[in-house]
Amino acid sequence: MGKLLALAVVGLVGALIGERLVGFRNRMNASRELKPKRLTSCQLIKGIETGSEDIEILPNGLAFISSGLKYPGIQSFAPDKRGEILLIDLNEQNPRPVELRISRGFDLASFNPHGMSTYIGDDDSVYLFVVNHPQYTSTVELFKYVEDDNSLVHLKTIKHELLGSVNDIVALSPDSFYATNDHYFTGLSLMFLEMFLGLSWTNVIYYSPKEVREVASGFYSANGINISPDGQYVYVADLMDHNIHVLQKHANFSLTPLKVLQLDTLIDNISVDPYTGDIWVGCHINGFKLFFYDPENLPGSEVLRIQDILSEKPTVSQVYVDDDGSVIQGSSVATVYGKKLLIGTVFHRALSCEL
Repeated sequence: MGKLLALAVVGLVGALIGERLVGFRNRMNASRELKPKRLTSCQLIKGIETGSEDIEILPNGLAFISSGLKYPGIQSFAPDKRGEILLIDLNEQNPRPVELRISRGFDLASFNPHGMSTYIGDDDSVYLFVVNHPQYTSTVELFKYVEDDNSLVHLKTIKHELLGSVNDIVALSPDSFYATNDHYFTGLSLMFLEMFLGLSWTNVIYYSPKEVREVASGFYSANGINISPDGQYVYVADLMDHNIHVLQKHANFSLTPLKVLQLDTLIDNISVDPYTGDIWVGCHINGFKLFFYDPENLPGSEVLRIQDILSEKPTVSQVYVDDDGSVIQGSSVATVYGKKLLIGTVFHRALSCEL
């Protein structure tokens, strides 16, 4: 009887592991392949070799780029190089990135930038919020951009127990924001176990100097976040559930779920066209290729444009596909300025295309 019971337990455990493995592969889109779809006029941006994970464009065409991200389980071509914030001027014919100097007193050696957001104050001051992972922890760094000498003045470092595994951020004022946590756990092994088991324990946090609280939850892996041009709706990408959540923002900064747009790709950062409200997303075709990097089987890149997301039938257009990573690997962001499309990557290069 004891042997039969032990055999039954082993069988149940095996069945559970098998079921979770199938679910994990599905969430990773492990078997997904796409046909290439290129734009006719694209060029790699010289000077970006180790990532362009997030891109924020100001109304005047200046674009901030976070580069050099080191993230658990993700490839890095320069693991010993510190991260940096780059700036390019999209009004130039062939823009070249320059590293922004950061004011004294900030710990540059451990700078590991991830998601970003900008906020323009009433006096036209530009505030840059940067998710940072020093020693693989999570902080939010607040900077003020000084255009005269292309520098960032560090204003403060924000830490909080609810901001444990921050991925992306959207600024609401010079000192408040929404942020996504992409994992519940912070250790690499527990993070992987969380993904493997398919635990929907990640969330969105509202932060202000007076209040910090959870405002949305139940995501497999809350990733990119952004806000509609009128400030009424917040968009959250769930990387592992292949969808974008639309939430209504209220005067007290609470969020109410409104709808979910289901897609067939791993959605990373979300950019919003300030004039049309169109959503542009950088996506990962196949998560296995991203998380289990093989130089003989490179992760590709995909860009989607979503129009009228609040309507009953939003229009989803596939704009760009590099199916085999031969041009850019692991697209994480896509954003537009006029007729220019910028595509950034987690750890690789950056591409500029004419639409």
